[in-house]
Amino acid sequence: MQRRSFIQHLATLGAMGALPMGVTRALAAKTIPAVSVEKLPALEGDLTLYLGRGEGGLYEDVLNAIRKRNPKLNLNVRRGPTAALANAIVAEAKAGIRRADVFWAVDSGAIGVVSEAGLAHQLPDELTHQLKAGFQYKNWTPITGRLRTLPFNTQRLTAQQIPNNLKDLADSDLTIGWAPSYASFQSFVTAMRLLEGDKATAAWLQKMNQRTKSYAGELGVVMAVERGEVDVGFANHYYTLRLKSGKPDANIDLAFTHNDAGCLVNASGIVALNNNDTAINFIRYLLTQEAQSYLSSEAYEIPLVNGVLPPKGLPQIDSLSPPDVDLVKLADLRPTLKLMRDVGVL
Repeated sequence: MQRRSFIQHLATLGAMGALPMGVTRALAAKTIPAVSVEKLPALEGDLTLYLGRGEGGLYEDVLNAIRKRNPKLNLNVRRGPTAALANAIVAEAKAGIRRADVFWAVDSGAIGVVSEAGLAHQLPDELTHQLKAGFQYKNWTPITGRLRTLPFNTQRLTAQQIPNNLKDLADSDLTIGWAPSYASFQSFVTAMRLLEGDKATAAWLQKMNQRTKSYAGELGVVMAVERGEVDVGFANHYYTLRLKSGKPDANIDLAFTHNDAGCLVNASGIVALNNNDTAINFIRYLLTQEAQSYLSSEAYEIPLVNGVLPPKGLPQIDSLSPPDVDLVKLADLRPTLKLMRDVGVL
């Protein structure tokens, strides 16, 4: 669905009713198809959203469409870095203040900070069961996924020439780019620590650090791969897909590791800090077929609800083999940052 058509559709729909018939039967099976926005109730009253910086304009388009569709909703938005907003929510709670009703974070680690502080309200089952298996949580819900990938230069390599695990990649003779100061890379290293342990992760980082080239961000990594500065890189999937959408003949494609942190599926997500109907129903809007399709086609993020196609150029998640990691456990970056500094990566 194109950007304009989604906004118009969401904003101009008529009166909405209750959740669709059949929810009870689907709930019994622990899976519910994504709901159309046409089936949701109208939003009314005051709602304050803390919005982590992410796909700025695209997220804003969704919020503006929700506002236009719901003229009786007074939606106030505070924007800022995701980690800073998570810390602000915890600090406000300690001071006896609740300013935010919902928190939309661009990574699950920030959700973990809020959840571990006991500030997240449990969500209704029929809401969380719209999510794919493995992404159903009681007190928060992922919105879209971002997959760790290995972008590679297609003039130098084929996908079959790239090792499908991190250990063999470190032992290869490929030139590699990474962005160790980037939050997504640090979440990846945190996942590796959880899966492999600190000792193995430190050894891998030390070996890799001898032969990698560092960049300020993962867009820089992807562009360096396409230019041929390095053979392969570490980056979230959407940087490559966005580059290829603007430059279809780009010398770049995606490879994937199997069942290790190199193919981690992290997620943006949302948590309800207030258990009222407006907060819960606002979250429902972000999980609709229309919103999920829009974020897939325009932001190239991975829809995590049932029945919505992934962005063009990316396989279905269930055809890959991402590791089994509780995403909220990515919240504590302190041991990761210490380890990365100790081995000289930061």
